[in-house]
Formats: sequence, structure tokens, C-alpha cells
Amino acid sequence: MAGTTLKIALIGNPNTGKTSVFNLLTGLNQQVGNYPGITVERKSGTCRLPGDAKGLILDLPGTYSLNASSMDENVVIELLLNKTDKDYPDVAVVVTDVENLKRNLLLFTQIKDLEIPTILVINMSDRMERKGISLDVPYLEQHLKTHIALVSSRKGTGIDHLKQLIVNYKGLSHEPCLNASGIDPEYFNRLRHAFPNQLLYKLWLVITQDANFGIIDMKELQGTSFTKTKSDLKRLQQKETIKRYQFINDVLKVGQTIDTSNAKDLRAKLDRVLTHQVFGYAIFFAILMLIFQSIFSWSSVPMDLIDESFAWLSSFTAENMPAGKLTDLITQGIIPGIGGVVIFIPQIAFLFLFISVLEETGYMSRVVFLMDKIMKRFGLSGKSVVPLISGTACAIPAIMAARNIENWRERLITILVTPFTTCSARLPVYTILISLIIPNRYVLGIFNLQGLTLMLLYLLGFSGAILSAWILNKILAVKHKSFFVAEMPNYKLPLLKNIGLTVLEKTKAFVYGAGKIILALSIIIWFLGSHGPGKAFSNAQAIVTQQPESKSLTESELSDKVAAYQLENSYIGIMGKGIEPVIRPLGYDWKIGIAIVSSFAAREVFVGTLATIYNIGSSADSDNGEVTIKQRMEAEIDPITGEKVFTFATGASLLLFYAFAMQCISTLAITKKETNSWKWPLIQLVGMSGFAYIVSFITYQLLK
Repeated sequence: MAGTTLKIALIGNPNTGKTSVFNLLTGLNQQVGNYPGITVERKSGTCRLPGDAKGLILDLPGTYSLNASSMDENVVIELLLNKTDKDYPDVAVVVTDVENLKRNLLLFTQIKDLEIPTILVINMSDRMERKGISLDVPYLEQHLKTHIALVSSRKGTGIDHLKQLIVNYKGLSHEPCLNASGIDPEYFNRLRHAFPNQLLYKLWLVITQDANFGIIDMKELQGTSFTKTKSDLKRLQQKETIKRYQFINDVLKVGQTIDTSNAKDLRAKLDRVLTHQVFGYAIFFAILMLIFQSIFSWSSVPMDLIDESFAWLSSFTAENMPAGKLTDLITQGIIPGIGGVVIFIPQIAFLFLFISVLEETGYMSRVVFLMDKIMKRFGLSGKSVVPLISGTACAIPAIMAARNIENWRERLITILVTPFTTCSARLPVYTILISLIIPNRYVLGIFNLQGLTLMLLYLLGFSGAILSAWILNKILAVKHKSFFVAEMPNYKLPLLKNIGLTVLEKTKAFVYGAGKIILALSIIIWFLGSHGPGKAFSNAQAIVTQQPESKSLTESELSDKVAAYQLENSYIGIMGKGIEPVIRPLGYDWKIGIAIVSSFAAREVFVGTLATIYNIGSSADSDNGEVTIKQRMEAEIDPITGEKVFTFATGASLLLFYAFAMQCISTLAITKKETNSWKWPLIQLVGMSGFAYIVSFITYQLLK
């Protein structure tokens, strides 16, 4: 086995701890990508196996059975049925939860029918004693025709045994657990004789599923005696499920014993409080308050340190590199642009930390249950709450999560309104603007005003989503409502390793994803701001020096005025001045206008763009030249009004614009992919941005 790389498919129901097992096997050797052909997130990782073998582990989307009801579940089926796929597994590892073994084994028996070497992992084995559960593992292995690894992802036990089973996968039985074709022997016998070289259960899945399976597809069976009506197929699928559960029940009667008298379960008591129609919302609101207070309070020290470090780095580089275009590019473009995003790493990390803890403990499922009651009143599917909640991280995977909604119109409404939910990319914009216009004070000695403002913006985004959904529901006249069915996982203490990996992975994705865009835009913006057409730009020094008001200026003030004049007459200045009449009614000058336009690539680019522009347009704003982006924004003066640019009216207008505007090219692209039309993303872009413009206009005009 030395030097061998085994392909291992990790499969299981949601909430069985599959991700925890994946993390224990792979550690930090993980990659996140997309499944070919569709944008469903996939994780893969490598692990060391006994005998110097290596394992390539593919973490497949969670699925309850091979009777797929969503596009991401189809990913599992298509991989397991297509031996020509490059990721087709040598061995399948099915992860189950010891407390829900009966339900989890349905998927296991189906995979066994595909004659793939399959290992059964029974996770959360550390809970067996407390729950009064005992297992006869040899009996279960004999009747399930597999090898079993008892694993505790919390305590990290059983992983070495699992790795040993994986290495010895060739010794696993390929025999199915039961004869599923017994649900209609005559039909399946005819099917077997018609396609003698194909696996019978694969043929059955081809007939019942709408998925691409490579060699055999539904077209070959159309018009033959094997085609059945949807109702007949549904009836046979139900019979198959019943037959499998009968088998599972018979096995577990002997192989599993549950002593309920020893079980200590607080779940019911906690659920009564956390999902209460009054206390449930109060507790959730209190948790939100804690999260947003902490985001400002805990992250202030590292943020100030990062901000000052980048200001020092820019100043140090300027002093120690020879004067010239390259130095200007680095000190005025690259360093300020990247620093404008890196500064928000602490807040992004804290946000993902809290979300990860809520998911790990099982509380997030209770939040989804609570919000379902609100969703239905506004015409959304109960399943819409999953995209809206996950949209707090990023709208792209949130929109993809809408694939679980069967009704097309309800799914479309969910896709269109999900970008209203405040995503992590808005957080840098919110925090810098809030710190400029909202005083860092405490109400009642407990609540930070800045944290309260941030929470209000999150609630505002969510309110915008459900209000828009209500309007779209009336326009599109959705008649058929789907029901939201979600599993409530058991409560558990969060695993620090899982939380750490999640925070690291999500923060890395945010920084790398934004960093590429910001670096490119910073270079482009620096070039456009450092070059210009005509004599107004090239002769800026002479023009400004000859102005009468320049005679009384100090050398530093004159230098600043020349830099500002050059910037106004640069390519980016001309572009900004061109759009200024449109944005002036909102309280924005041409520099803010450039930042808004550039942030359509990604919202967080707003801060980096302003950092670059303000560095181009100014020399040194302090004795040592070490000036942070926040200080530059605070000091910026509007030459027309003579007042500070970032007043309360302008800041509030900008906050509301970013709360409602559709400013993410990637989100528009994924909307186009999910709806298979440019019509809906264009409606999304015009509708959201138009609404944002109107709200910002009214806000500024009332507050100025």
C-alpha cells in the first residue's frame, strides 16, 4: 500500500458529525472548491494512512437518502454511480449518529446496494453511556455486511481504527444488506434481463432520479416497458423505504439496546424555552446584542494595531525606497488598498466565530425554526430561512442553498431577496462608517452605541428581504406553498478544533477572495489617479503656484494643494467628476462616487479604494506621515461646502445605500446561473440599487 492514494467518499445525513470526522482525518490539509458543472461547495482533504498510504477524502453534501430531492443531493448520486468520474471512490465511509442510527442506516443500505466497499462510522460514541445505549458491534457487522468504527469526534477516539479499516477496504463485503428488488419481483426481473451488464439498483436510480449517470441515462429507457408514471414510481419508492426500515428494525432489535431509564436528556426542556413564541425571540435578540457588541469591543485593539501598522509600513517604505513611480505605486496604491481590508480581519473572524459556535451547539437549527414562523407570513417558503440566515456570511452559497426549495417561484423569490441580508463583505464598510459618525459611548453602561447601530443595520437588511419577498409574492402570485421540514440536532458543546478550522477557512476565503480584487483595483486606481490627460495634470505645480491664494501657503500645504489639483484632473478625477452630479443629492463627492463604482466588484473594496485615493491626493497629514485611513476620512474636507465630507447625514446615507444596493458582480453571476437567465439578475441589480438610491436620497435630504 506504500505510495498509494486511496479515494475516499465521506457520506452521511446532515447533523451526524460528518464535518467533524472530516476535520479529524484531514486536519489543515483541506481544499474548498465547487463540483464540476454546478456551484455546490465541496471539500476535499488528504490524510496519512497506515503503511505509508495516503487518502484523498471527498466530503460530499449531506443527504438523507439516494432518493434525491435537491440538486446538491444529486451530486452524491452522480458520483457514486459513475465509475468513469475521476473522483469515483475506492471506498465509501458512511457517517452515522449513535442516537439516530435507525434513520441514518437507510442511506447506508442504499449505498451497499451499489456494491461499493462501504465502512460504517458510528459517531458520538462518547454519548452512549449517558444515553443508555449499548451496541453489539460484531452482530451489526455480520448483518450489515460491513466493518464498523465507533468514533467520538469530540474526544478524537476511533480515528486510528477507521484509518486501518480504510487501508484494508479490499476485505470489505460487496454484498448488499437486503434484496430491495423484492418490492416488485416481476418488474425488476425484466429490468435485469434487459440490461444484464448493468447493476440493478443503478438502473432503478436512473429510472427514478433526474440526474446524469454517465453511460445509462433516462433517454434509453423512455418509451420502453420500464417507464412508469410518477405516481407508480413514488409508490415503489415508498415500498422500498418501508422494506429497508423493516430490515433495519430487525437488525437493531438485537444489535442495539437503549435503556431509557438511564438517559439524561435536557433537550426537550431546552427546546421549550429556546423555541418559545416569546422567550425564544427574546433570547435570540439578546444573543444578537452580544454578538454585535463583541464585534466592536473585542476587535478594537487588534484593528487599531493593524491600521497603525499599515500606516507605518507605508511611511517606512516611502522613506527607504528611492523616489519614483514604483515607490508611489507601493506606498499609495498597494499598501493602503490591502490595508483597507486586512484591518477588518478581527471583526470578520469574530463574526464567523459566533456563527460557528451557534451552528456547533445546535442552536442555529432552533433559530431557523423560529424564523420559519415569520417567513410564512411574508409569502416565503419555510425553507427560505436557510439561505437568509446563511446570507450573513456570503450571499453566493446562500443563494445556492435555495436549491432545496421545490417550488420554482418560491425559490426565485428567495434568490432575489437573499442579497438584502447583510453579508460579511458589508462589515468593513459598516464598521468604518459607524466609527466615523456614531460616538463610542455606552447606553446604560452596557450597550455600545456603535454595536447597537451595527445590529440595527443587520435587522434592516433582514427586514428589507422579507418586505421585498412580500411584494414579489404579490406580483408573482405564488399559490403553492411548500412546508419546511428540518431536523433538530441534539445540543452539544462546540468542538474547539471545528470552530478554529471554520473561522480560519472562512476568514482565509474572505481575505484571499477580496485581496485579489483589491490588489488589482488598487493598482488600476493608483494608475488612473497618478496620470491624466492634457496640461492641467502635467502642469499642476505651475498652475497652483501661480494662484494668488497659494502665495501664503506653507510648503506642506502647497504640496497638498498640488496633489489635490492633480488628482482632480487625473483620469479617475475626470471620471469621478462625471458621475458627481448623480450622487451629489445623496451627499457624496466624486471620490466617494469612485469608491462606490469600484465596490460593485466587491463591497469591501469601498474602503480600500478610498484608502488609495486619499493617499494619492495628499502628502503627509501628520508630522511623521503615519496617517491611518480612518484619520484621512475624518479629516477630508468638501471644497464646495468647506465642511467635513463624512458628516452624520452623509454617513447615514452611505450606510443605507450599502444596506440595500446590489453591489456584487459575483452574486449577480450566481443569480444568472441559478435562474438560467440574465433577466432576473438585471431586475435584482436595478431594483435593489434603485431602492437604495431613493432611501439614501431621502435620508440625506432630511438629515443634512
